Amino acid sequence: MKHIAIIIASLLFSILFYNKSIGLNLSMFSLITIVILVIYNSEKFKSKTLLLHAFAYALSAIFVFVNHSSLAIIANCAAFFTLVGTVSQSSTSIYVQWFNGIYTTVAGFFHRNFETNEAAQKVDWKKDVDYAHWAKLIGIPLIFSIVFILLYKNGNPIFNDLISKINFDFINIQWVLFTVLGYFLFSNILNPVVVEPATSKDLQTTNELQQTATFSVEKLKKEKQLGTTLLALLNVLLAFYIVTDLMSLSSIETSKASELSNHVHSGINTLIASIIIAIGIILYFFRGNLNFYAENRILKNIAFSWICLNVILIVLIAIKNHIYITSFGLTYKRIGVHIYIVLTLIGLITTFLKVLKIKNLAFLFRRNTQIAFVVLLLCSTINWDAIITTYNLKNADDYDIDYLINLSNRNAIILYELRDDIEISQHNKNRIETKYQNHILNLSQQKWQELSYETVTNAHVNNPKTH
Repeated sequence: MKHIAIIIASLLFSILFYNKSIGLNLSMFSLITIVILVIYNSEKFKSKTLLLHAFAYALSAIFVFVNHSSLAIIANCAAFFTLVGTVSQSSTSIYVQWFNGIYTTVAGFFHRNFETNEAAQKVDWKKDVDYAHWAKLIGIPLIFSIVFILLYKNGNPIFNDLISKINFDFINIQWVLFTVLGYFLFSNILNPVVVEPATSKDLQTTNELQQTATFSVEKLKKEKQLGTTLLALLNVLLAFYIVTDLMSLSSIETSKASELSNHVHSGINTLIASIIIAIGIILYFFRGNLNFYAENRILKNIAFSWICLNVILIVLIAIKNHIYITSFGLTYKRIGVHIYIVLTLIGLITTFLKVLKIKNLAFLFRRNTQIAFVVLLLCSTINWDAIITTYNLKNADDYDIDYLINLSNRNAIILYELRDDIEISQHNKNRIETKYQNHILNLSQQKWQELSYETVTNAHVNNPKTH
C-alpha cells in the first residue's frame, strides 16, 4: 500500500511540474508531501512541534500561490527542509533540522537501504527486499525477449511487419525520467533519516553555560579589568559618535538623494562593523568562567550599556532610512535595510539575554536561526512589488518610474490602473501598457498547474491583444 502511495505521488509530481512554471502546483505538492509524511510517520505527527512546522509549510505554499514571488518560493523550500528534518527528530535545533531535511531529500533512500555493519566494517543490503532477485526477474526475461524478437523479425516477414508497426513515440522519455525523479524524491522523504553524530550531539548540548574546572580568581580578575577598561572606552566612543550623528541628522538635505544615500549607506556600514565587533567582544569576555566570577557586575553593566548604545545607533539608522524612503520611495534595498535593522536588533537582544541568563553560544545560534526562519516566512507573505509600487506612486515625494516598470510583472496591473494619475511621459505610459498587455497574455496562457491568486482574481480581464 505504501509503495502504491509513492507511485501515485510520483505520477502527480510529473503532472504538476513537468514543463510547468511554479504556481498552484507547489501548493498541491506541499499537500501531497504532508500526506506522504503522515502516512509513513503517523505516530510522530502527534508532536505539537511537528504539527506547527507542517502548518508553517502549508502556509508558505499558500503564499507562493498568493504572491507568486521568488522569496515565497525560497521560504517554501526552507519550510520543506525544516518539516522533513523535524520529522526525523523534532527536538533538535532548527539548523540541524535543515541539515537532516536536506540530507534526507538528497540521500534518504540510499541511507535507509544500506546499513553499516560496524563489526565487519562493511555495507550490507537490508534483508526485507531482495533487490538482486527483482533485478534478475525483470532484467533477464526482458533481455532475452528483445533478443528473440530481433531473431524472429529476420525469419518471418509477416512478424517483421507487425513488429515494425509498433510505435513507441507516445512514450515521453523526459516525462518518464521526471516521474522517476518524483519517485526518488518521495522515497527519500517518506521516513526521514537522522544524521549522526550531528543530531545526538545537538540533543546533548544544552543552552546553559557551565563553570569549568580551570576556575582561577586571579586570572578572572585580570580579564575583568581588561574587559571593563575596553568596554568602558568603547562606550565613550560610541556615545560620542551617536551625539555627532544626531547633529548630522538635523542637517540632512532631504532634497538630495545622493546625500541621503550616503548617510544611510555609511551608517549601515558603521552599524555592521559596530554590531559584529560588539557582539564578538561581549561573547569573548563572557565565554566561560567570567560569567560565574563574583565581581563581574560592573563589567556586565558596561556590556549592557554598550548593547543599549548600539540599539540607539540602530534607531538612528532606521530614522535615516525612513527619511530616505519618504523622500524617494521604496526599493528592495531600502526594505532590506529595515529588515537587516530588525535582525540586528534581535541579535543584540539575544546577546543581552545570553549575558544576563548565562547562556552559551548554542543558545545564540538556536534562537537567532529560529527567528531568521520566522522572519523569512513573514517576509514571504507580502507582495513587495505591489507594496513598493503603490507606496511610491501615492506617497513618495519623488520616485524612479524606470525602477517600477522594471520590477516583475506582479505590479503590472497596479501600474496600469494608476498610469493616468501620475505625471509621466507618454513613452513611459506606452511601456506600462506593453508590460500590462504581456502580463495579461501570460496569465491567459497559464495551465491549471501554474495558476496563482492573481490569475484567478483577474480571470475576467480580457487580453488587450485580442481586440
